[in-house]
Amino acid sequence: MKYLIDFIVLALLYTFVFFRKWKIKGKDILLVNTLMYVYLSFVLYFTLMPIITSLPFILNHPYTPMNLTPFIDVLTGRGDFFRQIILNVVMTMPFGFLFPLTQNRTANFSRTFFFCFLMSLSIEILQPLINGFRSSDITDLITNVIGGMLGYGFYVIFRPITYWILNQLKARN
Repeated sequence: MKYLIDFIVLALLYTFVFFRKWKIKGKDILLVNTLMYVYLSFVLYFTLMPIITSLPFILNHPYTPMNLTPFIDVLTGRGDFFRQIILNVVMTMPFGFLFPLTQNRTANFSRTFFFCFLMSLSIEILQPLINGFRSSDITDLITNVIGGMLGYGFYVIFRPITYWILNQLKARN
């Protein structure tokens, strides 16, 4: 039920704000921005949700600062570190691919890097604030940015095909 409230808010936000704005700009922009919105909604689901029902309680638990020792889980053999690293890389690959598409060809490597870093840092700072059972880790930040840059690499490789498909959609408007 807690997650349902967040998803209802995300659906209403998309329907009444973003869908109308993006639809006017054409099918290609609507498609790319909707894919990014759905992707970011899933990132929220896996990293921060439930958000709305947690807001009244954010000050009811101590804030645990970010662990600033990179790859400490790997070095100490603690937990399922390999799985966590892979999941963090895979989670942000779509961002690296979709972000340049949402920027009307103005996003280069450094801009994509910066916004991927900013998104990941925001998640890592907010996780222990929203939920006292979550922690933040510099390793997650590093592996998220690596995933975003791999996604950007796929964007560069598949750019001709991607823009051909988007141009086909634009032509059908």
